[in-house]
Amino acid sequence: MQEKFNEFNTKKKASEKTSVIGFVIIAIAVILFLISQANYQSQGIMVVGIIIGIVGIAFAAKGAIDFKKLSGRFKVEILSGVFKELIPGVEYFPNQGLSMQDVYNTEFLKRADRYHTEDFISGSLEDVKFISSDVRLEERHVQHTKNGTRVYYVTYFLGRVFKFSFNKEFEGHLQVLESGSPRSNRPFKKVELESVDFNKKFKTYATTELSAFYVLTPDIMEAIMKLEQRNPGRIGLSFTGDTLYIAINNNVDTFELKMFRKIDDSVVEEFKKDLLVIKDVITALKLNNNLFKK
Repeated sequence: MQEKFNEFNTKKKASEKTSVIGFVIIAIAVILFLISQANYQSQGIMVVGIIIGIVGIAFAAKGAIDFKKLSGRFKVEILSGVFKELIPGVEYFPNQGLSMQDVYNTEFLKRADRYHTEDFISGSLEDVKFISSDVRLEERHVQHTKNGTRVYYVTYFLGRVFKFSFNKEFEGHLQVLESGSPRSNRPFKKVELESVDFNKKFKTYATTELSAFYVLTPDIMEAIMKLEQRNPGRIGLSFTGDTLYIAINNNVDTFELKMFRKIDDSVVEEFKKDLLVIKDVITALKLNNNLFKK
């Protein structure tokens, strides 16, 4: 493994160096542009600055592209094998992701104007089937100014979405949300549970109040609280039929290498922890026993 790390680190440093050179050149171009603005007779300086800026952008872009390709190789050649050791039979497809249907079946995530997903994981653990991926949802904005119209996109969800399926059936439909509210036509009603701390942290919505009290026992409420503490960001859970959806909006692109950070065992260990959120959910919420079986 260390030999592989060395190979990746060597290529990673090369891409980082290319990016740094690009940013330095861009900085020089900006300085030349400012000088030309201060001296109206210096059109030649401006032209030189523009040319230098284009060169700098080309270097920076090449560095970023090389780094992205290297990250993709790392996922295929290193992470895929590591994940299979942690959860036998797991499948990992870095360039694929959850379908829009699965994401919107959570019934609490707003439909996006621009949708991107990657790092698809699927498998089964303790008779609980699961799929998950990173998801980015963006909303289109239009700004009208005196200089014209500007269209831009704002990310309102960036994180992981999980789908757990098992041979049990939930009674009714239930959502536990740290923020937001249900996005469906189901007759959801807000439910106040016995735990004051839980009610402060989460809003609970159910189509039948009895199902909320049946599923959200004191143990399960405590487990959800701990799950939220271990996974920073806004979390939402949706219990429906034989499926549990979980979305963690933490503004993190999971399983990605970071520039200027050496690839070593500590990096792999962090990725292992990210994967084992799946096992954490199954164990903590007792999806592997008969708790929800009718």
